Amino acid sequence: QVQLVESGGQLVQAGDSLRLSCAASGRTLSSYTMGWFRQAPGKERESVAAIWWSGGSIYYADAVKGRFTIASDTAKNMLYLQMNSLKPEDTAVYYCAAGRNHVTSTAGAYEYWGQGTQVTVSS
Repeated sequence: QVQLVESGGQLVQAGDSLRLSCAASGRTLSSYTMGWFRQAPGKERESVAAIWWSGGSIYYADAVKGRFTIASDTAKNMLYLQMNSLKPEDTAVYYCAAGRNHVTSTAGAYEYWGQGTQVTVSS
């Protein structure tokens, strides 16, 4: 089992920056991919970014490319999502996920999920 706990979500203004954190515990994550997903009201969950836990392979959704940065700290068992130049359309619940798969944007490939953290961007 892998436990994931997100934090850092809050209400911010357009153009602001925010860093989300995900604390991972349980199994060794050396063979896992970690991902960030988001779900806005009335919309399907979508992939934001993903990274091979030990580094190397990274994926970004086109909507966040150049603004968001995903990073893992294997020593602290932490996953981060640095979000810059936030837009109102980034408003969503953000989820951390882990899976024993290659780096992918497919939600179904991820086995473990956190409870989510709310990010609201006002215009």
